[in-house]
Amino acid sequence: MTTRIAVVVGNPSSNSRTRQVAEDLAAKIAEVTGSEIDETIELAEVTDEIFEWKSDRLNTLTERLATADYAVIATPTYKASYTGLLKAFLDRYDAGGLHGLTAIPVFTIGSPAHTLAVETTLRPLLVELGASVPTKGLAFPTAKFDDRANVLDEWVDSQKACLPQR
Repeated sequence: MTTRIAVVVGNPSSNSRTRQVAEDLAAKIAEVTGSEIDETIELAEVTDEIFEWKSDRLNTLTERLATADYAVIATPTYKASYTGLLKAFLDRYDAGGLHGLTAIPVFTIGSPAHTLAVETTLRPLLVELGASVPTKGLAFPTAKFDDRANVLDEWVDSQKACLPQR
């Protein structure tokens, strides 16, 4: 049975550096795990529906995330935390709603002062929702965007032993 990787991008701007980092990381995780990568869930494309609890489109997206094996959950850092857009999407799940999912939290950061934000804000939220978060979160410095292949290779090399093989 093939495993799947979901990619969720909580940047309010479409086609952002956050999305590129998340998709590149998912590709590297796919190499390690042999997983297939789903189409990216770009939350900037659903801002008009994010607070509509009876949205078929959002129900489909939440189901895609909940049924994936792995997920890269990425957001830019806003006020030392994740975006409200990402929070509104994740609020659609009950406690334990992501049980069985292995999540990799990713922040794109503009300042080294935000390095721990991925661990202190997004990791606890994902755990509350039932996801397993076995790796360190990735705090990706946007100043290294053009060197992202090397930055991501270093992160994957240091964390791949933590990724469960299914």
